[in-house]
Amino acid sequence: MSYREKINMERIPVHVAIIMDGNGRWAKQRGQIRSFGHQVGAQTVHAIASEAARLGIEFLTLYTFSAENWNRPTEEVSALMSLLMNSIEEETFMKNNIRFRIIGEVEKLPKDVLERLNRCVGHTRSNTGMCLVLALSYSSKWEIAEVTKQIAKEAVEGTLNPDKITEETISSHLNTNFMPDPDLLIRTGGEIRLSNFLLWQCAYTEFYFCDTFWPDFNEEELCKAIYDYQQRERRFGKTSEQI
Repeated sequence: MSYREKINMERIPVHVAIIMDGNGRWAKQRGQIRSFGHQVGAQTVHAIASEAARLGIEFLTLYTFSAENWNRPTEEVSALMSLLMNSIEEETFMKNNIRFRIIGEVEKLPKDVLERLNRCVGHTRSNTGMCLVLALSYSSKWEIAEVTKQIAKEAVEGTLNPDKITEETISSHLNTNFMPDPDLLIRTGGEIRLSNFLLWQCAYTEFYFCDTFWPDFNEEELCKAIYDYQQRERRFGKTSEQI
């Protein structure tokens, strides 16, 4: 029996976040340049997004390009930006009723890329299905620092009482304030770390790490991760008896 058949459709996680790792290593194993791995990885994005929408996942957040990725070789960064520009398929989003959003320090992106992304955000705004979120030029530490500055400014201006600052105050200022925290975070490629991704948001997220490189991560692999998630008991600090 496949994992797609095993999963409980009544217990699908609302928000799944994925660190898509292993494109470069996948390509290297095949004697190809790293950009080839990113090209195949982009095809995987479309397949996984379609499967996630089919399963009823409401939010799918993909760690697409980190703030640290700007330090990669210029040729690779340029190839990634070009791929990002060419892999946005609004027709697919519209056909599957998918909303599209971006988070991160996106002002650093090339102007033409940012305009293309924002156009897709606008065109899909009225869709009512799954929300596909790309984290681009994203750093969780940057995000938290920006929130701190915003809250401090509001306190200085007198629009926010420092004694009234709560966890909800911080969450409402985050880039991700339009969606719930992830229920499940998946990382492909064999590494076991968060790499500066959704640090605040993942306080009670369930983690799933696998050795599969992102280009090989298919629909069955996604269902396997969800099945694993469904075997866990999420207590949020309570005892089993209280759940």
